[in-house]
Amino acid sequence: MSALANLILQKEQLLARLEAHPGRNERAEIQALLAKIETALKLLEPEGAPLPGGK
Repeated sequence: MSALANLILQKEQLLARLEAHPGRNERAEIQALLAKIETALKLLEPEGAPLPGGK
């Protein structure tokens, strides 16, 4: 699996965990991990090409 696909999979899993209404500490941890993943995805994104599931 490519690094890009792995990051997208991790992002989807973390978003699913957020939907499960975690406690405050777990929510903060998930949000911090999502921020790191978003940064990595932006670095891997080819110029002018939005990533799948991107906003």
